[in-house]
Amino acid sequence: MLNSIKANHLQFESQKIGMMYFRVAIILFGAQLLMGLIAAIQFLYPSFLFELFDFSVARMVHINALVVWMLYAMIGSVYYMIPDETGREVIGIGIAKLAFWVLTLAVTIVVLVYIFVQVGPGKESTIWFINEGREYLEAPRWADIGIVVVVLIFYYNVFATYLKGQRTGIMTVMVANLFALAGLYLAGMFFTDNISMDQYWWWWVIHLWVEATWEVFVGTLAAYALIKIIGAKREIVEMWLWIEVLMLFGSGILGLGHHYFWIGTPEYWWEIGALFSALEPVPLVAMFVHVLYDWGKEQGAVHAEGGAHAINNGPAMAWIVTNAFGNFLGAGIWGFFHTLPQVNIYTHGTQFTSAHGHLSFFGAYATILIGMMYLVTQGAYGVKHMKATKLFKWAITLIVLGLMGMTVALTIAGYEQVLVERAELGATWNAFFTAQNLHWYVQAQGWRLAMGVVTFVGFVFLVLDLLTIGKVSKEAEV
Repeated sequence: MLNSIKANHLQFESQKIGMMYFRVAIILFGAQLLMGLIAAIQFLYPSFLFELFDFSVARMVHINALVVWMLYAMIGSVYYMIPDETGREVIGIGIAKLAFWVLTLAVTIVVLVYIFVQVGPGKESTIWFINEGREYLEAPRWADIGIVVVVLIFYYNVFATYLKGQRTGIMTVMVANLFALAGLYLAGMFFTDNISMDQYWWWWVIHLWVEATWEVFVGTLAAYALIKIIGAKREIVEMWLWIEVLMLFGSGILGLGHHYFWIGTPEYWWEIGALFSALEPVPLVAMFVHVLYDWGKEQGAVHAEGGAHAINNGPAMAWIVTNAFGNFLGAGIWGFFHTLPQVNIYTHGTQFTSAHGHLSFFGAYATILIGMMYLVTQGAYGVKHMKATKLFKWAITLIVLGLMGMTVALTIAGYEQVLVERAELGATWNAFFTAQNLHWYVQAQGWRLAMGVVTFVGFVFLVLDLLTIGKVSKEAEV
């Protein structure tokens, strides 16, 4: 996928732009994993790269690379699927290409500032040119404004094309969701003197991105991919998409309450937030189960008549299956069991949160976006059927094993913190440092590092497979 495909079978310029976004996404994906490994080493050996590349910087680049590579892959996915869904080329191809290069240049500059400048004086200039200081939204203000401009261009491309072309249910949900996604980002661009109010609006970006608009986005990609890969019935996937919109825009907003426990809002938000947060993965899993059940019945009839099961892209389908389970486990189970306020009073700010974050981001988002990379690779090579290779099997096995291993290790570390730091020693600074040095915690962080290495090796296999699977599949058909 990442190499220069001279015999490109993509018919639309927008799909070629989508390929450009995917190339940058996979590079940033690798950077995210590398920064995560550095941060994991620094957990065990705090002197590692001290005052040269501190933990705070490695963590910042790790998290921001995660968000940005996923946004790149999301935009790439939209540009790839628009011609299929609307039946026409994207309007404004020239400005779409310009927006890609502007965004990529801006991201490059921001990353270099993160790495080499890192921090600045407590002045307005630091906010504009180095770091705004908000966790997960650290981009300097000039980049913030630039991101808004690029996203507006992207939204114009999508919306104008949608109005001129066919209006499928998938694209209708996509257009509405992109508007919400872009609008919510604005909530993190203003500053208030009241820390509770500032955190309130900050959570509207962080939470409603990942637990409302991103979840709906994943649903549209899954619906599109299931139609492309197994010929799922459009009426089924679109029905569940609308249910997902109703539940996620309702439960996602109400689910914000499980963060409000810590910023001074009324107590009634505690139970409301915990309850509705748990509902978020349900529609996506239900859509997947319903589609597979319906498809299985049809394929059973075909098989009885001597036909073959019609999965035309095995690797993409495997990642979509992983997405359904990963979303349920990471966003659902791992999210729910520590967000009830009666539990969260002990777990908040411990490695329980990190365990939930690692598995939910991977399970809910990375999996479906990797699946889209395989779908795009199939289209780029004009391959009718793409089967799993040995590289693919190694990649998915090691990445899933690594992420689950990290999640379990971080859960054990969080459990130790809850018992020792919070319940036994009363959540003081002394308790924090005592818990950090106990055997369970140190051993769990060691396993987290080991599983991080496993994940990175799996990523290497993934890149190698994406570089070669198209050619291998093409040769197998000839």
